[in-house]
Amino acid sequence: MKARMIQLSIMAFLVAAVAQAQNIKIEKEKELIEEKINMYFEGWMTGDTTKIGKAMHTTCKLKNLKDGGVIVYDRETYLGFFKPRARRKNSEGKIVQIDVTGNIAAAKCEIETPTHLSTDYFNLMKVNNEWFIVDKIATSREKGQ
Repeated sequence: MKARMIQLSIMAFLVAAVAQAQNIKIEKEKELIEEKINMYFEGWMTGDTTKIGKAMHTTCKLKNLKDGGVIVYDRETYLGFFKPRARRKNSEGKIVQIDVTGNIAAAKCEIETPTHLSTDYFNLMKVNNEWFIVDKIATSREKGQ
């Protein structure tokens, strides 16, 4: 009986250790994803297409709703919307939530400017040991609406 209790204690310890190691790995992956999304935010705030482009995989598609329909932009078209500018004042990007499963992730983010609140959902994949935004859906509304 005593030997069985020791075995169960060891097994419980090993299960807890494995779970802790997985949690540490997921937290490290979340930190890497946060770095990539913050690079995107900085590019968005300054019109720096190099930073935005480094955050997005070459196959990335961006989708918005307009007039009741879905509009899809490829990466190059989307990057063409940006021009270098001074950093937007009184504006910020924030990560609301990140969910990681292995080499894929989803992130809910918000970009707030003085007049608008945009919500982006990013799908990310870890490709060649680096995280990239591979898909984005977005909505925006004027504040006060």
